[in-house]
Amino acid sequence: MDREATNTYLKTHGILPEAKFGQNFLCDEGIAASIIESAEIRSGDRVLEIGPGIGALSRPLSKLDISLVCVEIDKRLASVLRDDPEITAEITDSDFLKLKDYGAGEFDVVISNLPYYVMTDIMKKLYGECTKARRMVFMVEEDALDRIMATPRTKQYGPLSVLTSLYGTASVVTRVPGSSFIPAPKTTSAVICLESDGNGLSRELVSFVDQCFMNRRKKLKAALKCYDSVTVAGAYADLGLDDNTRAEEVEPEAFLRLYNDIINAKSQRGTL
Repeated sequence: MDREATNTYLKTHGILPEAKFGQNFLCDEGIAASIIESAEIRSGDRVLEIGPGIGALSRPLSKLDISLVCVEIDKRLASVLRDDPEITAEITDSDFLKLKDYGAGEFDVVISNLPYYVMTDIMKKLYGECTKARRMVFMVEEDALDRIMATPRTKQYGPLSVLTSLYGTASVVTRVPGSSFIPAPKTTSAVICLESDGNGLSRELVSFVDQCFMNRRKKLKAALKCYDSVTVAGAYADLGLDDNTRAEEVEPEAFLRLYNDIINAKSQRGTL
């Protein structure tokens, strides 16, 4: 829907945007089309949309030969979506961060307009749970790109950038001005596309990376003290790390190798 149609839809259904949910409704059909195109959805795909709002993406997605699941935290919007004849989807009214049994491992594609205040938590949950997804397309605030795509030895480098890199290849599809939303935010947004490299992330890996950055000012070994010291020393030697290494200095691939070395050794000991 364009701006006029979106305003009419909001008035017809008596919908006022809720600031507590970070609601800014997309009213630019060109941007919506760009998001869906970049997702490269295939016939028969199972697609997860988080935060569908009033269906700017759900409506065109419903025209595709796919299985669509939408998770909307706002119960009044979820009700409107269920009654919309143009939307064919399974609508779940829930806080996605609290959702457990939603068939995470079955989704091929994930799409979401991510509010800044929950962006990091939602992305990490997706990385750890939607392990089959080959593509994820997100709308984020432009300022968030630095945290998502940060490189080692920079201030913004942390768990989110490590996990994003491990998930696969990230690219910026387009910038989106505030005028493309109702109400118009003061910030510029960006659409990013993440294409999986098939590294097979997991909840355990997400937790491990979080733990490594728990105290950025301390040496990485301090965060790993809960593991067998001999195993950690062996993993350090394997990666060429020294005792003074800090998490912000470690490349994403090294975190994956460190995790595999430590966890595999722990699992092997458990089977003896």
